[in-house]
Amino acid sequence: MSDDLFENTPTSSGDYDSSSIEVLEGLEPVRRRPGMYIGGTDDRALHHLAAEVLDNSMDEAVAGHASRIEVRLDEGNRLSISDNGRGIPVDEHPKFPGKSTLEVILSTLHSGGKFSGKAYATSGGLHGVGISVVNALSEHTRVEVARDKQLYTQEFSKGQTLGPIQNLGPTPNRRGTTVSFTPDPEIFEGKQFKPARLFKLARSKAYLFAGVEIRWKCAPSLASEDVPEDAVFRFPGGLADHLAEQIGDRECVTSQPFTGQQDFPEDKGRVEWAVAWPLYSDGSTSWYCNTVPTPDGGTHEQGMRAALTKGLRAFGELTGAKKAKDITADDVMTGCEVMLSVFVRDPQFQSQTKDRLTSPDATRLVENAVRDHFDHFLTDNMERGKALLGQVMERMDERLRRKQEREIKRKTATNAKKLRLPGKLTDCSGDGEGETELFIVEGDSAGGSAKQARNRKTQAILPIRGKILNVASATADKIRANTEIADLSLAMGCGTRKDCDPENLRYDRIIIMTDADVDGAHIATLLMTFFFQEMTEIVRRGHLFLAQPPLYRLTAGKESAYARDDAHRAELEATQFKGKKVEVARFKGLGEMNPQQLRETTMAPESRSLIRITLPPEFEQRAAVKELVDRLMGRNPEHRFNFIQNRAGEVDRDLIDA
Repeated sequence: MSDDLFENTPTSSGDYDSSSIEVLEGLEPVRRRPGMYIGGTDDRALHHLAAEVLDNSMDEAVAGHASRIEVRLDEGNRLSISDNGRGIPVDEHPKFPGKSTLEVILSTLHSGGKFSGKAYATSGGLHGVGISVVNALSEHTRVEVARDKQLYTQEFSKGQTLGPIQNLGPTPNRRGTTVSFTPDPEIFEGKQFKPARLFKLARSKAYLFAGVEIRWKCAPSLASEDVPEDAVFRFPGGLADHLAEQIGDRECVTSQPFTGQQDFPEDKGRVEWAVAWPLYSDGSTSWYCNTVPTPDGGTHEQGMRAALTKGLRAFGELTGAKKAKDITADDVMTGCEVMLSVFVRDPQFQSQTKDRLTSPDATRLVENAVRDHFDHFLTDNMERGKALLGQVMERMDERLRRKQEREIKRKTATNAKKLRLPGKLTDCSGDGEGETELFIVEGDSAGGSAKQARNRKTQAILPIRGKILNVASATADKIRANTEIADLSLAMGCGTRKDCDPENLRYDRIIIMTDADVDGAHIATLLMTFFFQEMTEIVRRGHLFLAQPPLYRLTAGKESAYARDDAHRAELEATQFKGKKVEVARFKGLGEMNPQQLRETTMAPESRSLIRITLPPEFEQRAAVKELVDRLMGRNPEHRFNFIQNRAGEVDRDLIDA
């Protein structure tokens, strides 16, 4: 071959060679990309450090080894959390000669005692990254361990060990672990712990486990009218005490709240709940798993909603209230104060910050446990049961009345040909039972499959073409001129911006149904941005949902099942298909599913799973949400780039953890 062919070939590849490949060791990945582990470097992430350490002490209490926890905030942004549990092991670790187990736990990712389930039946920490991440992101960390009547200590700085473990001598009357740390101001840009937030965190943890006493202390200079220097939290009634405090002197539909707890069968954990229905109240929800708050709810929430809804329907049938069959979960849950705490083995969360529980078994376990108690709650005092049923049915009647008004408007406008609808919209007839739904799908292929899979009476289909306009970075004129945006607005029928009237919304549910891949997620994000900016009230009132189509179909012989993601697939292979030869088919898009598959996995109400898109309940927090949307979806690409950098690798990390 002629040398002429190589005459102009560059001798360098942009200085990209083996020396360009970095290998991050120890805790350096955490310091480089804190967003992967705690969701960012803002106030929420800073306080997540406190929650990680406190969760470890709570795990000791739940396991029956600790009865007391102390949370102390000192000047200089120094936080100390101690317990009287077993104490972190301090002997030499068998896999790391010359290192104490304490040092391994504090300085090595994915190290801990919660993987096998032998040391902890249930725990909030799962991946062995919590305390090591706190250590990595702290300017200084000191750990004291009182174990076997001896006191040990070891210190760290920014994830680096400052010296070997030290034996400080006998301590016959002390046991447990104390972790003291100061978050690194370089990482958190000088942000300080908020005493009120930590005080609330400590108090809420005490409600979640009746057997623990939590002591709060803070420096006098940090105390205020709302935050005392000293306090002791112990609530023998658990969530029932918490609910009673939250309800205060408000009048409720039933004189007694619905409270209780129940162990799951086969030693799979337990559940505790407290529910009340105040009059003239917007209500609130609090969901927890293994004492960790899950603000976005999840599968345990679905179990609670199902138990209450089915219970009231059955009670209505028992008392001759035939219309009770039309009660929905929203009729039951709207306006109620509900608190639910589950303890389960090996819980699955949507992310490292554990905002949403995704364990599939939790729905069934919670529903079965709560349902029996709720049936007794309603029938033990028939007047109480009838009072609650009456309140819920009033809400149901109001919902059905509004729905009927919308249907009349739809029919009248359509018959009179006064209502202009987009030609791509395949509308529902609206005269069947159940609530009406609009599925927004991407592309004609998925749209065609969805049209065949739908319930023609209650489900409408609107295909859109590709990625819609990003309204967060577009001018008002550009938004008005966009065909896809115009079609969406026409289909909704409720107006936009200041003219948006939720009472005129033509459907009860708006469901975004996109492919289970990166492009699908991008389209869903653009659609959510559209609804947040153009139809905020629609989102606030809970009309917007995300469909959850499966990514895989698993088949073994005549048996088949669908998996929504890689973690769910691994779980099915380890349980339902254990020991079987499994054929795995991956769906590249909704259009690849036949209508029957699409119906049973994604569209049929009895078998699908939806995620409700909501705004923070507190009105004043909406400004913070808008700021986040503008930052991530607006015109400045640098903000998006920084966010992606902080979150890079989360998907891969979650798959490894699973």
